[in-house]
Amino acid sequence: MRTTFAHCLAVLLVSAALVHGEETAGPAKTPPPTPAGAIVTLWPLFDYRSSPATGYSNLSILGPLFKREHNGDTTRTAVRPLFFTQSTPAGDESDILYPLAGTSSSESDSDTQVLHLFRKHAERSGTAEERRSSMLFPFYISGSSDKYGPYTSVFPLYGDIYERFWRDEYHYVLFPLYGRTVKRGTTSTNWLYPIFNSVSGEKESGFAVWPLYGQSHKEGVYEKRFALWPIYSDERLGLDTDNPTRNLYLLPFYASSESPQRSSTHVLWPLCGVVRDGTGAVVERDFLWPFWMTTQSATATTERYLPFYAETRAKEGGSRWVMWPIYRNSTIDSPLFRQEKTSLFYFLFHRSDESWPQAGKERAQSAFWPLYAWKRDENGLRTLSMPALVEPVIWNEGVERNLAPLWRIFISTWDGQGNGATSILWNLFWREKRGNESAWELSPLVSYRSAREGSEFRLLKGLFGYATDKGKTSLSIFWIPFGI
Repeated sequence: MRTTFAHCLAVLLVSAALVHGEETAGPAKTPPPTPAGAIVTLWPLFDYRSSPATGYSNLSILGPLFKREHNGDTTRTAVRPLFFTQSTPAGDESDILYPLAGTSSSESDSDTQVLHLFRKHAERSGTAEERRSSMLFPFYISGSSDKYGPYTSVFPLYGDIYERFWRDEYHYVLFPLYGRTVKRGTTSTNWLYPIFNSVSGEKESGFAVWPLYGQSHKEGVYEKRFALWPIYSDERLGLDTDNPTRNLYLLPFYASSESPQRSSTHVLWPLCGVVRDGTGAVVERDFLWPFWMTTQSATATTERYLPFYAETRAKEGGSRWVMWPIYRNSTIDSPLFRQEKTSLFYFLFHRSDESWPQAGKERAQSAFWPLYAWKRDENGLRTLSMPALVEPVIWNEGVERNLAPLWRIFISTWDGQGNGATSILWNLFWREKRGNESAWELSPLVSYRSAREGSEFRLLKGLFGYATDKGKTSLSIFWIPFGI
């Protein structure tokens, strides 16, 4: 009888991953049947499930607060909401008070960040020598450049920064007293930034006393001039290209942009404007840009009267707003990818359906704040959880493994073959079904397990029980079995 009972427990273990699948990264997967395993529960203290044949085990203590899971060569540990770590052969990653801080490491590099303001990075790049960089933005930045070597910045006292933040070089002393940047051979020098500025380079020069007057030019490339910024400015850009453009602004009275491919004219900007294509045909009319406008081209049309109504129609999709942000719908329809998204009151409710026609795959998800979150993955596995305090707004891997298990008092996972698992109040009540095997438990009062060879019914964790096994019946009292 004990052998049969152990076999029944092992069969039920195959759905253990379904019960805890919402806590792992990526879509939940259904493991194969296993010949040996165990389920031991004492709600609310602990819940332990294992399947040695597949290398799976999971220990949960005090519901979702502590978790230790082994799944093949992946190990996950969580002390929610304080800490989460995941270890795989490819590397390790962890979250600390998500989204406050996190770390990640692999054979080639490692990263540490705190609120994305402090960052520390180490990279080997295939060699034994590490290249390190650190940043406590904006006060301290250090690193190394292949071209310029090591650099350090201590803001606002003194700094040199190379090949970062969209520039080749940054240099400053007692910012904003003095600063200099270099990008693609153009040097821009500032005193009392942004008031005094000069520009220099090959066949390039300029100066500015902001906001009174400024001018700069590069022979055969561009010419710029402004006065009483932003009231007046005149720019000639792309002179070395096949689409030279002139932008003239006398705000708010007049604004224009002229090029061989596109031209626009606005009077009393942004109240009234017209945009034409290279042939002179009107493609856009602005009435209160960017809120009231219409556009038309060979590939798309737009009507926008926000917040009342907006619609865009294109060859491979479109979007529609009604009484923003009450209703929004957007679609993508191409041979490779299709998507339809619908939202009400911005994040209160949303639904997303995606498919890849040629690959024959599809997935979907929806959420209604704060009631529920639902998703269907590419394998047809569906998950419904309640409540959903964050998922309608932010639904990502960090929320899944650090926060969502804390408030999900109900979760159910099922596939199209009738297999599934349900958990209420972190396994106070749980039910699992796979093929001909099923089990449920209301801890610690009553539990039931059924398999092809028989079934078992227990009260008070087996204090009293009734079981059948291959036609034989037994009754247990105080955990002592008696054959009938």
